[in-house]
Amino acid sequence: MAVKYNRVKSTNDLELKDRLVHINRVTKVTKGGRTFSFSAIVVVGDGKGIVGYGLGKASEVTAAIAKGVEAAKKNLIKVPVYKGTIPHEQFAKFGGAQVLIKPASHGTGVKAGGAMRAVLESVGITDVLAKSKGSSNAHNLVKATFVALAELRDAAMVATNRGVSVEKVFKG
Repeated sequence: MAVKYNRVKSTNDLELKDRLVHINRVTKVTKGGRTFSFSAIVVVGDGKGIVGYGLGKASEVTAAIAKGVEAAKKNLIKVPVYKGTIPHEQFAKFGGAQVLIKPASHGTGVKAGGAMRAVLESVGITDVLAKSKGSSNAHNLVKATFVALAELRDAAMVATNRGVSVEKVFKG
């Protein structure tokens, strides 16, 4: 369930910072012994509303992280951030992971667990309340958080979709 309307097309003029969320060591048993490989899930963001995630797999950790960063740069979305928080409450699911994110007043901070915190801080959100239910799998939590962030809409976006003025959106 991916939302297509917030996609970012160009990454040339963005200063993206990458953040490692989780590394998983995978063992494959062959007749010659055990072969180890690594998968890394990485989040990139500019801290101003643009964020992306990617999964990289390789036989070395650094190569897996590099592949994850490249994949994340191809998967960017624009998130409406209003005064350091989100415009409205949002619930989303991906696999067994369920996330709930709520706007918070200034000074609250990012109240979220590990994988969700990395995504929310990479977006540039400074005040938010978040709760994860169900699976604590980092991959599904990141993807569920992305679904929730992609479904966020600010007042200007709602007004243009409805074809009315911003004031009319708030009146009813």
